[in-house]
Amino acid sequence: MITKMMLGLITPSFTAIERVKAQSYWRQCQRVYRFQPIYRTTGKLLGIELLTGVFHPATPHKFISPEEYFVAIAVGKRLQIVQEQLDLLQRWQNLFIDNELLASINVDGQVLEMLQSDSALQAQINAMPYVRFELVESAEHALSIPLSQIEQSDRLWLDDFGQGIANFSSFTTWHYEYIKIARDLFILLGQSEEGSRLFYTLVTLMKRYSKGVIIEGVETAAEWAMVRNSDALAAQGYYLARPVVFDHLDNLPIHFKE
Repeated sequence: MITKMMLGLITPSFTAIERVKAQSYWRQCQRVYRFQPIYRTTGKLLGIELLTGVFHPATPHKFISPEEYFVAIAVGKRLQIVQEQLDLLQRWQNLFIDNELLASINVDGQVLEMLQSDSALQAQINAMPYVRFELVESAEHALSIPLSQIEQSDRLWLDDFGQGIANFSSFTTWHYEYIKIARDLFILLGQSEEGSRLFYTLVTLMKRYSKGVIIEGVETAAEWAMVRNSDALAAQGYYLARPVVFDHLDNLPIHFKE
């Protein structure tokens, strides 16, 4: 009995210690920003996606899942990171405007909602007409307000469709500017003739509910050909260009050449 009582007292202490260690670990993590181009099926550059690389100083060459990082940190910190990303993009404002390019940032539902009450960030976003926000399927459910009440709701992209359980209502109930199909779904459908036909049909359907469909994770010439044979607007992936740091943005090809 005494042993059980002692264990009951000790266990919460160990749990608290582990929690403190985890919080300390995530606070020490650092970020590096890269971008990946998005090319239209015509070969012309549509824009870029800003990507966040996360690492711990103890292992600077080992990148951590950004999804795990953003789940672990507080929503206030996530909002600060959006501010950081906007500041970075704003330094390249002339390039985006002069070349009529878009730049997308990944956000979750909580951050998107917090943006609504931050007047300084709203003013900054209004001064950056090329900025877009990518929202995953599940993020909409984290909102306590409908998408129609979101400022700049016309700048929202649906990200990673098909990464989890594909839900058609995610793009039929709200008209996102662009819809991005996850590589997992793209590859799955491309494994058979029937799946390929379904892919083409899906892209055509999505096009009716948006300004265009973007295919993620295109890694081979055959995959690029499949995208170009569909009604998709654009694609991104290693075949077109690998993610690079922003120092290379000035040298980004406006047209993709195979």
